[in-house]
Amino acid sequence: MESLIYWRDVKKSGIVFGAGLITLLAISCCSVISVFAYLSLTILSGTIAFRIYKSVMQAIQKTSDGHPFKEYLDYDLTLSQDKVQHIAGVAVAHVNGFVAEMRRLFLVEDLVDSIKFGVILCVMTYIGAWFNGMTLVIMAFVSLFTLPKVYENNKQSIDTYLDLARSKVADVTEKIKAAIPLGTKKPIAAESDKDK
Repeated sequence: MESLIYWRDVKKSGIVFGAGLITLLAISCCSVISVFAYLSLTILSGTIAFRIYKSVMQAIQKTSDGHPFKEYLDYDLTLSQDKVQHIAGVAVAHVNGFVAEMRRLFLVEDLVDSIKFGVILCVMTYIGAWFNGMTLVIMAFVSLFTLPKVYENNKQSIDTYLDLARSKVADVTEKIKAAIPLGTKKPIAAESDKDK
């Protein structure tokens, strides 16, 4: 995957990017079922035509090359039980982490974090008014294939500006936490000293 998004092999990356972008654009215009059916029909027509072409060529040349897709038919596509359990375990861990974080934010465990989350939600309402979900998916897909390469080529200057932005955000967060002490947690040791 990394070699695809960093365009290490331009031909493979171009094919994946082009096919993915065309599919996403088609889904934004037509229903998912129609796009799936048309893509499947196109692939099926191509493989049938190639198989007939190879069979005719073998008959004319009197050769026995065998099935043209033999190596793909022999490829093992089964998923092992261990692999499925590992993927399910990772997915469950991510879901549990997400649910715990949402509970923390919505139930205002830390006031500053919940306010930040509220600001993000407000920004998302404006983004949702400007773009529909499919447009955002297409933009994310294009960004996936462009931003890593741009970052790789301009790493030093981007890192300089990111560090500057991080320091500014940290300063603002500290000022907000100092102004609103409700969001800060008391250390457990300090609470136990008070009880004595």
